[in-house]
Amino acid sequence: MNFETVLSADPQSAAEACGARMLQILAAALVERGTAAIAVSGGNTPKLLFQYLSNTEFDWSRVHLFWVDERAVPPGDPQSNYTLAHDNWLGQASYPASNIHRMQAELPVSEAAERYADGIRSHFHLAEDGFPVFDIIQQGMGPDVHTASLFPGEPLIMDRTGIAAAVYVEKLKAARITLLPGVLQRARHTLMLVTGADKAKALQTVWSGPEALLEAPAQLTRRHEGQVTWFLDEAAAAGIR
Repeated sequence: MNFETVLSADPQSAAEACGARMLQILAAALVERGTAAIAVSGGNTPKLLFQYLSNTEFDWSRVHLFWVDERAVPPGDPQSNYTLAHDNWLGQASYPASNIHRMQAELPVSEAAERYADGIRSHFHLAEDGFPVFDIIQQGMGPDVHTASLFPGEPLIMDRTGIAAAVYVEKLKAARITLLPGVLQRARHTLMLVTGADKAKALQTVWSGPEALLEAPAQLTRRHEGQVTWFLDEAAAAGIR
């Protein structure tokens, strides 16, 4: 694993730094391979990232967009990660509809997860036991050290065979759909966008705490095969400086 930290003053600056790196990586991928695939997350800080991307002149026609995780709600619901990206980026950028691969979270979550995994296999031309290699997976981290929708105590944190699955988050009393570690760990570039003072202790746990993946799922980043870059603001980084 290659590890890098980019420190910014505030969430806006961190999101913009993450967005600029994303565009740089995508430009290089398009030159090298002619197409690219990314997966993004939801939340307040990614909203700033999406707004930054919506104001660029980047040509998205050869970039395929996926999601890291999704809540069990239909498009248009304010909790939907797809809707967050659409309203703050995709709509303004006239992102090609054929390049958008959302989770069909209006379906029963197990069915939605199965369809999503099948769609990924089809797009990447995978054998049944193959794994996709995304150019970029953008993730966040919660104060409880969760990442994607892999929360502490979730047995699927240890899964290395599946692509996507439905999970039930007990603390939130809510179902979600998430990519699994076997996919997350193979990305060429993992961009961790983490801001806020409430993340400082979690960041310490990920970087320097004893490995305990079931209690601290974001420690999965220690095992990633590609480049991992943490985009942090001053508040999140306070405990590791």
